[in-house]
Amino acid sequence: MQTELPTGTVTFLFTDVEESTRLLAELGTAEYAEALQGHRVVIRAALATHGGSEVDTQGDAFFCAFASARAAVACAETVQSSLAAGPIRVRIGIHTGEALVVDHHYVGID
Repeated sequence: MQTELPTGTVTFLFTDVEESTRLLAELGTAEYAEALQGHRVVIRAALATHGGSEVDTQGDAFFCAFASARAAVACAETVQSSLAAGPIRVRIGIHTGEALVVDHHYVGID
């Protein structure tokens, strides 16, 4: 996983666990926490493999950045295939635009 955030034309990847409230109720707190931790490990490993940077996390969501759209799409494919057998399903959005890094956060109109 990259520690320096890419600048200029950046591809952002956003994730969110699908139906997390329902899944928490079905699995119970302990099993859900374990599944969520596994999900975090998968995403961070995929980021490292594909050269992505973790910008932020909130709850079960990730905000990541890539210097290349191709790398972001490859990361999304890796995450989806790695989580396919488990209880957690992740929705992933990807956007490319111009961005400036300010205090480890992005600013931009795109």
